[in-house]
Amino acid sequence: MSASSTTQQTSYGTTSVPAPRLSSSGFVMPQEAEVLAGVLADINAAFGNQLSLSLSTPQGQLAVSMTAILGDAYDQFLAVANGVDPARATGRMQDAIGRLYFMTRQPATATVVACVCTGTSGTVIPQGSLVQDTSGNSYAASAAITLDETGTATGNFVCTVAGETACPAQSIRLSQALNGWATVTNPVAGVTGRNTEGRIAFERRRQVSVSLNSVGVNNAIQASVQAVPGVLDAYVTDNSTGSAVTIKGVTLAAHSVYVCVSGGSDDAVARAILSKKPPGCAYTGTTQVQVSDTDTAYSKAPVYNVSFQRAKPVAVYVNVKLSSSLQVPADVQTQVRKAVLASFLGLDGGARAGIGSVIYASRFYSSVAALGSWAQIIDITAGPTADPTAISMALSIDQIPVLEAKNISVELA
Repeated sequence: MSASSTTQQTSYGTTSVPAPRLSSSGFVMPQEAEVLAGVLADINAAFGNQLSLSLSTPQGQLAVSMTAILGDAYDQFLAVANGVDPARATGRMQDAIGRLYFMTRQPATATVVACVCTGTSGTVIPQGSLVQDTSGNSYAASAAITLDETGTATGNFVCTVAGETACPAQSIRLSQALNGWATVTNPVAGVTGRNTEGRIAFERRRQVSVSLNSVGVNNAIQASVQAVPGVLDAYVTDNSTGSAVTIKGVTLAAHSVYVCVSGGSDDAVARAILSKKPPGCAYTGTTQVQVSDTDTAYSKAPVYNVSFQRAKPVAVYVNVKLSSSLQVPADVQTQVRKAVLASFLGLDGGARAGIGSVIYASRFYSSVAALGSWAQIIDITAGPTADPTAISMALSIDQIPVLEAKNISVELA
């Protein structure tokens, strides 16, 4: 039934303008063409049905303006109605839903890069010591680094500016003098930071945070660790048996919990784990931090040694083979690299590649195909070495994938 032939009773009379309706899938707004027809019918009826309904007339122009006003009001109403649904909420309305879970949107996090430092054995590189990449970005040591008997040590450095700062492999250099510290380099690209938490990432974290109020379950530990400032990713599992077991490339001690983390300070991560770990459970991990339990009623708080694993960055290589044609633009390589990186970082609405994940080459198909009709995909492969031939790449649960533009090759055939 058309809007012009539908009459609704209101407290002020009747109208032919259709109203929003609530269906099983949500509110459905009338089309503006239907609203316009209803407004024209109302105006015409008010003047005895004697008016011309041409939009070029004064009454037609008035009807168009009134339709625009109603359309905007309906859009605003729909935004509010959708805003109370966690699956659709965005912006301020999503922030409001987050408050119900005692959550706030995470600010931008900085790029983290693992660097190999060399120099005199026993030299301590203080926390906060700075290095610099070839683009002029500075990175500070996240914790003190002590060179071993060979004069070598690996430590994490965090970009001093939050956001998606790319840090290519072999780009880090010394930027300040320190006795006993000779060189620094990064064999693998840094784990790229992220901008202020977006809608999809926020909703995923909200779902995980439902477990935050519990204690002893893996989801509670993961939610607690992911809430630590600066944490880019976390992976949690456990071994409930009385013997050591190997899970996705990592051996877990008997009756132990395993937490692998990228980003965040050691102390904050350890406290987050301790706050949710069940009593009596052992740990598996190479990073050990002493944490005092400040939540107890003891006059002298007990101290615990909390262990977890720092994620090791692993380089990912992607090869995209496209059909050659006259429509392929000159900057095809730049466009494809940007599209693949967007998918890898989760900027296209999908999940960001994380610790222990499987990198499927098919993950990049939609982003590349969306570049235009010229992007006719023959094949996409991914792997840990240049010129990959596999359709997927599986990581162990102590590894986090990193992808830099130069490791994305584009081939026209």
